[in-house]
Parts: sequence; C-alpha cells; structure tokens
Amino acid sequence: MSREPDRPLDGVRVIGLEQYMAGPYCTMLLADAGAEVIKIERPGTGDPRRGIPPFAEKGGTKKAGGFMGYNRNKKSLALNVREEAGKEVLNRLVGVSDVVVENLRPGAMEKVGIGYAGMKAVNPRIIYAMISGFGRMPGLESEYAKRPAFDIVAEAMSGVMDLIGFEDRPPTFTLYGLADVYSGMVGAFGIMQALFMRERTGKGQLVDVSLLDNMLALNERMVALYSVGGTAPKRGKLEHLWPRGAFKCSDGYVALNVPDDGIWARLATTIGRPDLVADPRSAKGPARASNAELLQPILEGWMADKTRKEVVDSFNAAGMPTGPVYTADDVFADDHFRVRGMLAEVDDPEVGPFTFARSVPHLSDAPEIPLEAAPSLGAHTREVLEDLLGYGGGDVDRLAAEGIVGLPAEPST
Repeated sequence: MSREPDRPLDGVRVIGLEQYMAGPYCTMLLADAGAEVIKIERPGTGDPRRGIPPFAEKGGTKKAGGFMGYNRNKKSLALNVREEAGKEVLNRLVGVSDVVVENLRPGAMEKVGIGYAGMKAVNPRIIYAMISGFGRMPGLESEYAKRPAFDIVAEAMSGVMDLIGFEDRPPTFTLYGLADVYSGMVGAFGIMQALFMRERTGKGQLVDVSLLDNMLALNERMVALYSVGGTAPKRGKLEHLWPRGAFKCSDGYVALNVPDDGIWARLATTIGRPDLVADPRSAKGPARASNAELLQPILEGWMADKTRKEVVDSFNAAGMPTGPVYTADDVFADDHFRVRGMLAEVDDPEVGPFTFARSVPHLSDAPEIPLEAAPSLGAHTREVLEDLLGYGGGDVDRLAAEGIVGLPAEPST
C-alpha cells in the first residue's frame, strides 16, 4: 500500500511565544504546512486576542473570530514562564523542538531570564524567529528597537500611509493588520530558509523580522523613485499614467489599470472613442494623468448604464485586465474562491462551522492543509507535559495547583 505524502513540515515542532496577529499568523502558516505548533499562553487569560470581538457564540460558549482564524491546527499549552518551574518546562520543550516564534513586547523574554542565548545553550539547533516593530538583531538595533509597535505604526513610518487616500485628504491606513499578516508571512519564509540552512550546517540561528522593514520592502517603488529620479510619489495622484483606480458602473465599481499607450488604444476603441488615441490631451500617459478630470467623465459616462460584469467582459475581451471591485458578499458569492479552495470551513466542536481564508500556496504533491479548530486555553497542557516531556500525571496536577500550568475547564454537567 502506497503511503500518503506528508505535508511539507511534518516532523517539525514549533513553539509559539505569541500574541495578537503577527506571531500567530506566522505559526498558523507553519501549522497549515504540517508543523506541530505548541502555542504557549498565560494560564487563566491566554492570548489577548481571545477576548477581542467579533465572537462566535453557541450554547453559552463564546469564541473570538480573530483567534479562531489565526490559531487553527495548533496545540495550546497554558504555562507561566515567569516562575522557575515554568521556565524548566519551557527549557525541556526547547530541547525537543525545532523553532521558536516570539512576538512579545521587546525585552519581555529577557526580562524573565529567557532568551535566544539560553535556548541555544539548551538546543544548538533551535531556530529563534523574533517578530518586532523595529528589529532586534544584535548589531542592527536602532534607537527604536525597544519601542512597542502595532501595524499602523509600520505603515506610517515606511511611507506607505502617506500614499494611501486622496491628495486633498489626510493619509489613511490600508488593510487592518496588513503589516502584521505580511510580517507573519516573512517570518515563515525566514524560518524556511533557516531550516534549509540547518540541513547543511546542523546549526540553528536567529531570524529577525521587523514590521517596519517589511512595509518599507513592500514600498520599494517609493525608494526607487526617490533614489533614481529624485522624486517622491504623491498620494492619490499618478503623474505618468491614467486611468488607474476604481471607476463607477451601474451596480458598483471596476478596477482598471492602463500602464501603456497600447492598452489605452484598446480602451478608447472599446468605449467608442478612437479619437482619444491620437488626441494630444490623451495620447500619452503623462497627458492623460494631467487631463484626468476631462477624461474620467467620458470613461464613466460609457460605463454608467452597464453592469460591472458587462464592463469587465468588454474590457477583458479587448485584452485589458479588468476586475470588479468586490465586497465581502461578492467574495462569498463568487464560485471562483470555492473552486480554488480559498474559503476554508473550520468546524469548531463548541461553536460550529465557520469560514476562514486558506493559506497559500497550493502544492501539487502535498495533501490539502489540515483544518483543525483553534484550541481552547490549555487544551493540550497535559498531553504536552506527559506524552512529550515525560512528566507524570501527579506532577502535572501539582504544577496546575501551583499556577505554573493551566488545564482546560471541566465541562459543565
């Protein structure tokens, strides 16, 4: 009988010293790829995101949707690492693990006497990924290194926020949590590199992930324009091309981008205005950008009595990549996402099935990602201590009584 293929990270054990979004998203990606992720949470309270709405509720049980989405396929170990007995548990776990992902406030682990140096002494093969606002790699620490940060700070200081919105209005944020989610992806990518290097060297290493670094890397166009051309892009206005943006139809908006004059000729012909191809006010990208106020009513006038589908079909048929601007309702209604498996249903035994975004990419020779529900606080404490670390049942009970570990609440009868 042939053996089913493994997920790519089967056999890799990850410790998640994590909270909120960036760290949990990183370890979620690793768990989806097959890693065993043991999430360490404070007894009694757990990850703060367990208490952030919206909530799924059923039969008196309430679970936070954000926590459910970012913590699937993980185990929960409720452990107080501030106490010596808790540190001993963590050190024993480090000794049998491959990766640690940590996104606590800078200095939090060192404050309680646990850090990469100590973990490396326990396990030289350990890979320690630290996700922070400004970076913490020794030798690369700026004056901001010890500052706390949320995603919006990284958007602001990377120049991204300055480019979002309209030129006559204040800067605004992008997607909620974009810097966190992207940093989680970068963290997972860095861990993959470190695991690959370890196969050749036998050694672990630090993986330093900075929210600000990552958002500046996403904003690379700004860096290149300023360096090469001495100019800075402006919010809400492109100086070298038009149209680019969302344009109104009879039932919503479509997204258009015309990066060159050839595609502009296709658009002008499609909307019945071939004269605009040679018109000096619209023949070239900079001219179109300067005359956008003249041209936009012409374009949206053609769209006014057409649905998004009609406009998209017409433009795509003419070789112009175009798509409708979707709402959440549209995403759930479009069968494309179901065909692609991107709307993954996770059935929680306590609150029922809910849909979350599948992690990417798809792999041809790996089985589909697992979809185990996010764990209740301390659900795997006994399993990890007894089965993995060799503690006896009485030892676990004693540690629970002392507040070192947390066990799941007994179901009510």
